[in-house]
Amino acid sequence: MRQDAHKRRRCAIYTRKSTEEGLEQAFNSLDAQREACAAYILSQTHEGWEAIPELYEDGGYSGGSMDRPGLQQLLADVEAGKVDVIVVYKVDRLTRSLADFARIVDVLDKRSASFVSVTQAFNTTTSMGRLTLNVLLSFAQFEREVTGERIRDKIAASKARGMWMGGVVPLGYEVRDRKLVIIPEEAERVRHIFARYLELGSVYALQAELAAQDIRTKARTLKDGRIYGDQNFSRGALYQMLANRIYLGEITHRGKAYPGEHEGIIDAATFEQVRALLAGNRVDHRHAVHAEHPSLLAGILWDSEGRRMSPNHANKNGARYRYYISCKDKERLSLPVHRVPAGDIENLVIHQLHRHTDAEWDTPSPARGVILQYIEQITVHPDRIAIRFTGIEDQVTVNASLVRCSGETRIATASDDWPNARRDPSLIKLIVRAHQARKALADPENRSLEAAASSMGLSSQYYCSLLRLSYLAPDVTAAILDGRQPAHLNRQFLARINNLPIDWASQREMLGFA
Repeated sequence: MRQDAHKRRRCAIYTRKSTEEGLEQAFNSLDAQREACAAYILSQTHEGWEAIPELYEDGGYSGGSMDRPGLQQLLADVEAGKVDVIVVYKVDRLTRSLADFARIVDVLDKRSASFVSVTQAFNTTTSMGRLTLNVLLSFAQFEREVTGERIRDKIAASKARGMWMGGVVPLGYEVRDRKLVIIPEEAERVRHIFARYLELGSVYALQAELAAQDIRTKARTLKDGRIYGDQNFSRGALYQMLANRIYLGEITHRGKAYPGEHEGIIDAATFEQVRALLAGNRVDHRHAVHAEHPSLLAGILWDSEGRRMSPNHANKNGARYRYYISCKDKERLSLPVHRVPAGDIENLVIHQLHRHTDAEWDTPSPARGVILQYIEQITVHPDRIAIRFTGIEDQVTVNASLVRCSGETRIATASDDWPNARRDPSLIKLIVRAHQARKALADPENRSLEAAASSMGLSSQYYCSLLRLSYLAPDVTAAILDGRQPAHLNRQFLARINNLPIDWASQREMLGFA
């Protein structure tokens, strides 16, 4: 230490104040801290200490966080080797958090820098000095946490009495003597917005109408004179406004509502109607009730593992594929995710709904409300689908399994369990092509298989495969044209068969019609 006694020590003064109160004064708290630190550095001139001209100060910043511009600049200069000693008036000016203090000390140690408190004799280069600092910082952190709890308790108690405790003043009100007071012209604007939402039934439509009528948000003036607001309503602002219980004359705190000291703008009946409409629209949106392809079974579809199956979709080559997939279970993450095609299972359920209930609907598919009225739960098992209808003691079971068909997953089950045919255009085109090949062979101009294949622009091998398919059993061909074929029977499956039996009964067995 004697060797370094007169070494030049560059000292940086750091000052902080938690609030902005009084900072506008000619001589404020930051000035007082800086003056005391400068005097202390001057007293250590014989040790080679000298203050650097840069100012590191944070006015209006809490010591509970390191997110302070002055502190961040100071630490950056320490890491750059521009500072040897940090001088503060008191330890809690630097930080009130033990964790943050440990980070600061780590930065100082890496650059062989030190830390000094003017009013508290500490030296961070010794273990005893660090112990003393940690003890002091523990009390500083404790004081900060107790103060925070006291403020939170005061706010909770005040709101329980219906008092306005600050925040963004909603449209329709202003603050006088720390109380919300109605502004009549703004209150009329609020009532108009609530009334129009009930008539339109949509926040999207309401937003467009307000923009067309030039009805705008509340204009607000900040302390520094800046003005913000006075712009078109966003959907988020409208949702927040329509659900704000302040307009009902209440003050909310942590999910609880208390009678407020202010007067309400919206009556209870209107507010409840708006709340119910918002809730209903939110459920409809979640289940895509008004979508082009609504998810009719959302909320009542479950997999065999007891997990709810939610709607999902994927886009491939310009086509949209809808699915229901198993929701993740945090306690059973190892379980496989099940996926069923939405269109198939919805059609199957609709057919079963028609067969086992007296439900009626005017459109090709029933509304979601009809399904929820008659069906309690649908469970998808690996080999069956169980449907529990309302008022029917025994559940309806449909034998079904998932198969890959034309590059997508399909539900395979008996044709009687489907409400309509599932025609496969590519499969039907293959059958038509096969009969064209047979017709080409019968043409007198084609005297050989090679000539017939050439007339269709096909290879002899592929032509022979097509020709073989033209001799399918009539009932099998009719089933394919009607869309009554098994789910696994697609174009790829049929085109790859090179040993198709001549016997029609054997054909039915091979293709899954038996």
